[in-house]
Amino acid sequence: MDYLEIAGTVIGLLYLWLEYKASIYLWIAGVIMPAIYIFVYYEAGLYADSGINVYYLLAAVYGWIIWQQGGGNKKELPVTYTPLRVYLPLALVFVVAFWVIGWILVNFTDSTVPWLDSFTTALSIVGMWLLARKYVEQWLAWIAVDVVSCGLYVYKGLDFTAFLYGLYAVIAIFGYFKWKKMILA
Repeated sequence: MDYLEIAGTVIGLLYLWLEYKASIYLWIAGVIMPAIYIFVYYEAGLYADSGINVYYLLAAVYGWIIWQQGGGNKKELPVTYTPLRVYLPLALVFVVAFWVIGWILVNFTDSTVPWLDSFTTALSIVGMWLLARKYVEQWLAWIAVDVVSCGLYVYKGLDFTAFLYGLYAVIAIFGYFKWKKMILA
């Protein structure tokens, strides 16, 4: 699986660079990368991470459409702050997803890290939705996911992927500040 992991890492770097630039083309890489990582994570016993990549594939299609339509105004969707009214529903989605995924992993898989896998998966669900809406706070979700995932992948022996997620965490910090400047511009 190393060749798949390396390919996923390379496409992941391209994805992150396009996301940093707020380029709509990130969604093309956003279809290819999860297709690869479905297999990489499944083989490593990270079942929730494997499953979330199906969501990532679908979210990439959704994100492409939303970014193209600009939220209905026929211009490209602008980077904005997350509206306050969205925080409670997102928190509920996170908590429910975290507990349901964790329960499934504990009771129906041989996962050795069910709650960490569940945490990164649940927060990734929220992060992808925030990204699809082009909210700057999506970077904060990804920073948390990336830091936890980096440690998780080191533990699971996915060294290339751990490197990728460590790099993601660093770039996500820069991405957050870049997107904040895009709002002010």
